[in-house]
Amino acid sequence: MRTIDQHQDDVAGLVEAALASRPSERLPLDPAAVAADPDRYRRRELASDVVAPIDLPPFANSQMDGFAVSSSDVVADASLVVVDRIPAGRVGPALLPGTAAPIMTGAAVPDGADAVVPVERVEPPLFPAEGVDARVAVTGPVAAGAFVREAGSDVVAGSVLLPAGTIMTPARWGVLAAAGLGEVAVRRRPRLLLVSTGEELAAPGAELGPGEIHDANGVALAAALAEVGVEVVAERVTDDAATLTALVARHAADVDLVVTTGGVSAGAYEVVRDAFETAGVVFGSVAMQPGGPQGHGPLSVGDRRLPAVCFPGNPVSALVSFEVFLRPLLQAATGVGRPRARTVAPMAEPAESPVGKHQLRRGRLDADGRVALVGGAGSHLLSNHAAATLLVHLPVGVERVEAGDDVVVWALDD
Repeated sequence: MRTIDQHQDDVAGLVEAALASRPSERLPLDPAAVAADPDRYRRRELASDVVAPIDLPPFANSQMDGFAVSSSDVVADASLVVVDRIPAGRVGPALLPGTAAPIMTGAAVPDGADAVVPVERVEPPLFPAEGVDARVAVTGPVAAGAFVREAGSDVVAGSVLLPAGTIMTPARWGVLAAAGLGEVAVRRRPRLLLVSTGEELAAPGAELGPGEIHDANGVALAAALAEVGVEVVAERVTDDAATLTALVARHAADVDLVVTTGGVSAGAYEVVRDAFETAGVVFGSVAMQPGGPQGHGPLSVGDRRLPAVCFPGNPVSALVSFEVFLRPLLQAATGVGRPRARTVAPMAEPAESPVGKHQLRRGRLDADGRVALVGGAGSHLLSNHAAATLLVHLPVGVERVEAGDDVVVWALDD
């Protein structure tokens, strides 16, 4: 029987290699597209270096509202003739000697000017009405370059604006847009085929026939995968190996990973084991409860070898397996969501555990910060799992813990 650590390492090697070779896709830099599908833009990773096509700023512009002047004209008792205003978005004529042009923040500094004087530093400290002959006097000397944002002072054309592997944030999306890029290549999100298996499964909302249950695993795991930014193709199949094999083959070209629930144990109708065992997937037991039966390996599908991770079918077993073996890998790959917080807390009550297995109980912290168990150890107790906020770890070799004993807990509600 394998340990949790051994199975974690094997699944990590299998999945990380596949995620590292994901292709890229191009996203438009359009505010309407971002607003329409914000999750598509959240924490995306650049697929290649982005080179700045232009300087930023692309031209010398005014840092504030004031007067564009030539610093050589600003001498003691100098009075400058006020010429036409320069609003942002327009280019004014060349500035003649002895003149000052009212200029707005962000407007292009005209030829002949090399400085901007804030409006509060002239006399009178206001903009004259347009079309009126006026003069202003500057109080104090003005240095060349004062209050001027030089072209390229933020980014120089031809330089690497953002390197490959950069995780995009709002400011980084903004700088790409400022540089005039209409789209950018990002690594495609991990795309996963999720298959619930079992003759007994019915769609949520469908009327149950004799011996049937609704498929909780598909909805629960699809939601868990969406929380960490994974694209999911969800399917459901009966206990027919040929049908499962054909289903995987149909999606193989478009996904990075296959995850299944059910059909991995030692019964007579283990559809995942029947379909995958001869195609490269290894099945066995992990010393954990719930979630003992597991499968993993490179699944040969035509000319592709897809990593396959196969969980048990009981809903708590499937969700606990996801938390232990898959969620940390996918969350690290996408950067979406947060790693689960892990800490130590005292038990509020005693609990027993099979000494040869790593038991993962469900619990909550009580008002005193102690771990209170929620429900029993059964892998079918999904409502108890839904009420829990912690996974409580009782490792191999621990037969019993008492109230007050410290245990490791993982948050389930980050």
